Amino acid sequence: MSNKYVGAHTSISGGVENAIKEAVYLEAKAFAIFTKNQRRWDAKPFDSKTLDNWFKLLENSGIKTKHILPHDSYLINLGHPDEQKLIKSQMAFVDELERCDMLGLDKLNFHPGSHLVKIAKKDENYDELIYEAEINTLEVIADSINKALDKTKRVKAVIENTAGQGSNLGYKFEHLAYIIDKVEDKSRIGVCIDTCHMFVAGYDIRTKEAYDKTWAEFDKIVGREFLSGMHINDSKPKLGSKVDRHHSLGAGEIGWDAFEYIMNDKRMDDIPMILETIDKNLWKDEIKQLYKLENRSN
Repeated sequence: MSNKYVGAHTSISGGVENAIKEAVYLEAKAFAIFTKNQRRWDAKPFDSKTLDNWFKLLENSGIKTKHILPHDSYLINLGHPDEQKLIKSQMAFVDELERCDMLGLDKLNFHPGSHLVKIAKKDENYDELIYEAEINTLEVIADSINKALDKTKRVKAVIENTAGQGSNLGYKFEHLAYIIDKVEDKSRIGVCIDTCHMFVAGYDIRTKEAYDKTWAEFDKIVGREFLSGMHINDSKPKLGSKVDRHHSLGAGEIGWDAFEYIMNDKRMDDIPMILETIDKNLWKDEIKQLYKLENRSN
């Protein structure tokens, strides 16, 4: 029996419960959702009818809540340099955690944040200024997480690694480790690794040697005990490009071998593994193809 739980980011259009129906159609064992419109700050609270339908459909689906990986709004920046905008993001993040709790979910996936500092590369102190901006912002992000966890219960905050595009933080394992170190309740912090983001940030996983090296680095710097989910995507851009463009599995620069390694890696047992590839018409087949890769590697 497989210990892998693969699915896709399904749609809540027409109601959050519809995401479950799509997951069932895809024959998925996991799925991801937005609990509200990801491009709006506000959202109506869940009504009792919606919640009843959600829990009924979820029970019938056979999918466990621990294999569902909700994602927060793209508007939230827990490291925002503007105080009022930071407070708005912090309040929205608390709301997202509470919405997850209402749905019986135990995780919330989020991008850590951006420093938004504009520094010209021609500046002779560029590297030093970038480092300072990043460290200062990582401190703010950790503080934002601590405040949110203090105001909520149960739901784990799961940091997603990023591609390193713009001023987004989280593209280095060291960034993830820095935040985790500053979070007071270690039982409520985790990491989601996106394979496309990992690759374009400079972490190679295309050969067994490169894959083992990258994950050994993750284990050493972050710690495998914090791995709480995966986003399974191929990449349109090349290694180290820091450009976030997903591709269908096997169609990009990463290739199938890396996904075979993942499907045979015990680190990824019993966590949600979510497709965010570019053609949802391929998701059902991509899920099947991933499961076919199991037990083909030592």
